[in-house]
Amino acid sequence: MFQKTKALIITIAGLVCCTVSSAQTGIGVFSASLESNNIAYFQDNGLGVAGPDDRFGANDYLKMDYSNGQFSAGIQIEAYLPALYGYEVGTLGNPRQFMLASKYVRWTNNNLTVHIGDIYDQLGNGLLLRSYEDRHLGFNNSIEGMSAVFSPTEWLSVKGLAGRPRLYSDYTSTWVRSASLSFSLDRLLNWDAILLNLEGNFVNRHESLDNNPSVDFSSMGVTSPELNMYSAALDFGWDALSLKAEYAMKGKDIASPSQQKAHRGAAIFTEAIFDYKSLSASATFRILDHMGTMLSVASGVMGTGGTGNSLNYLPSLTRHYTYMLANLNPYQVNVIGEAAFQGDLFYTLRRSRSQYMVLHGNFSNAYTIAPSQSDDSSKRLMWMDISTDAEIHWNKNLKTTLLYSRQEWSPSHGFEEGTYVSNIFVADGQYRFKDSFTLRAELQYLASKDYEGDWAAALLELSFAPKLNVFASEMYNIGLTHKHYYNVGVSYSKERSRLQLSYGRNRAGYLCSGGVCRYSPAYTGVNLLLTTSF
Repeated sequence: MFQKTKALIITIAGLVCCTVSSAQTGIGVFSASLESNNIAYFQDNGLGVAGPDDRFGANDYLKMDYSNGQFSAGIQIEAYLPALYGYEVGTLGNPRQFMLASKYVRWTNNNLTVHIGDIYDQLGNGLLLRSYEDRHLGFNNSIEGMSAVFSPTEWLSVKGLAGRPRLYSDYTSTWVRSASLSFSLDRLLNWDAILLNLEGNFVNRHESLDNNPSVDFSSMGVTSPELNMYSAALDFGWDALSLKAEYAMKGKDIASPSQQKAHRGAAIFTEAIFDYKSLSASATFRILDHMGTMLSVASGVMGTGGTGNSLNYLPSLTRHYTYMLANLNPYQVNVIGEAAFQGDLFYTLRRSRSQYMVLHGNFSNAYTIAPSQSDDSSKRLMWMDISTDAEIHWNKNLKTTLLYSRQEWSPSHGFEEGTYVSNIFVADGQYRFKDSFTLRAELQYLASKDYEGDWAAALLELSFAPKLNVFASEMYNIGLTHKHYYNVGVSYSKERSRLQLSYGRNRAGYLCSGGVCRYSPAYTGVNLLLTTSF
């Protein structure tokens, strides 16, 4: 522990010295950002849960970056004092931590970039590898190691990386290596009207499983410490049309902690987008067959990996709502196997610059693909959402939105027959009385004969631009629990700083960001959130 603290202090001191020296000579640029999320938890007998033992939680992130010409460097310090309730960084590790979470140095010129430290990268559409940070999820799977990108010409790029991935507060014993070749045919042939890019990717995960004598991995079909994965991707664009496609395959692997048998994996991803004048349409189709890839199989099987134990990026192909009741039961991707589709259609009817209407329709669904996924070996529906909404700009001051969504989902992820159906109605209105004062209100209703029955929700928001914002919301279960979930708060912004104070009761359920979700337990508390950059 002393050695880690000493190394952290030396790293911070070194960066500060470089920054001060650069500031004195007028060379280089220093930037920093701070995010501090603090919650005081209260006992709430009406909620029916005990809450955390420690009645306080804080997630703090300090990021500092320095650049000087072709050179750049940075660090991120994280403090959990302790970790916020429901964040796996606290439940699967030490809930109280102060650590150097990431660090890097990078050098780049016209055709070569070398990066040493913690790496954030994505290959193709993320089917094989994506390392990224999402603080809302408490997720950070950066790869500590070295990466390089070499572009000898404008139409050819080669990149590779090697390192060990981060799993919450520690790095795993796993090693990840990858290589990618990107070939731009349109640049090679000087095509101006057409985009055509081809990409090939390779990822190797090496994990020694001999250190886990309590688990017989060979009986699960894992006979080698090496896992190899490959993909080929296409990116095409012409006029108003763009197409993306990727095919991926992987060797025998355990795709999910719930599995006890290794399988080979494969995935197909296709996307088409058409955007012309007032019309915009998109369609995405994806098949996943045992494509879940854990950073550490050993941690997953032992139950210590959590949601963050993921090497690739498999978000749900569903609409991402901002309304409370439409997000009540979000879909969770089935990495064992699913065939999913999503279609979007936008059309704008414009009368003038300030008077127009945007019509939007969305459809998404997901089905099982393997006989083992259902109790009678049949393909089952896991998710379906049909939604439509109209956003009307009546004039420069008034805007209204009406939304309807029919959601059908399987509580057993398609294993058993039977689904729940919800019909969701939303009315959203916003009126700007003057440039500095705007009022927004929402009314929502969810009608269902299943699960917890009907819900009602409302939100009121007052904005005194550009500094002050006041809001209050209420979500009430009419059908079963008769519980209120309320939230009131105020935020104040000045230049690049924002402070928000809120109090409320939060329902247990899944919180999602970018199609990836984590489970959050129910709690009542006061939340103080500070973000600033300088």
